[in-house]
Amino acid sequence: MIDCFYRRLGTDGEYQIFDSTDGTRSNWDADIQHGSPPLALMTKLIEELAADSPLRIGRLSLDILGAIPVAPVRVRTWVSRPGSRISLMVGEMLAAAPDGSQRAVARVTAWLLARSDTSDVATDRYPPLVEGDAVSVPHSWQGAKGYLETLSWRRQRTAEGEPAVAWISPLVPLVDSDPTTPLQRLAMVVDSANGAGAALDPQRFMFMNTDTVVHLHELPVGNDFALRARASIGPDGIGVTTAELFDRQGFIGTSAQTLLVMRRP
Repeated sequence: MIDCFYRRLGTDGEYQIFDSTDGTRSNWDADIQHGSPPLALMTKLIEELAADSPLRIGRLSLDILGAIPVAPVRVRTWVSRPGSRISLMVGEMLAAAPDGSQRAVARVTAWLLARSDTSDVATDRYPPLVEGDAVSVPHSWQGAKGYLETLSWRRQRTAEGEPAVAWISPLVPLVDSDPTTPLQRLAMVVDSANGAGAALDPQRFMFMNTDTVVHLHELPVGNDFALRARASIGPDGIGVTTAELFDRQGFIGTSAQTLLVMRRP
């Protein structure tokens, strides 16, 4: 039974070491990790690094630097650009290469910005989304083991030509039984925008994302998130998935992903 994404194994100098559980396994390839667990883990460590800061995260950007194995990983975080109003923090994940050396497999950069009271001028581009009855088939990877087993995925009925909408909730903690913050829970599902907004049949095409960039004008609340997503596929094997992100209270931000599109043999 999958009860979390990662388990702590200890520390080694500036690195924290985690074992990756079956819950991290990608629906594309069971030997590698889905993008959301690494994003969420590095988000957790960046939040911990920023615990005493008055700034808050406004952008998260995950770059997948290579295949992330379902194996022990080492993660470190640091402040790349300190500042009292704007700061850049970085998380880096390493895993063992075939020769036994450690290689960087993923990196998250986070812009943190100073808070101030702008409640009198706050605006939203979109009204809140209200969850309705889910369709019977939530996505095109029905029966896939690993990461998709850790989610409640409720695809909504949408009209022809409209972006897809899926309400997604994580069902397990991120690390052991540690409390999981709302931002970490959002990170645990947001990489799924590519699947939610898929424009191609995954039986005929592979469309893996190389990155996930999240902009948040409001911090998320709760455990339930809606991704209103749509993919655009170019003529030369490159695509983009963009999504609007919602919690139960309303619109909170956007995400974008670059896609490598290839025909399956």
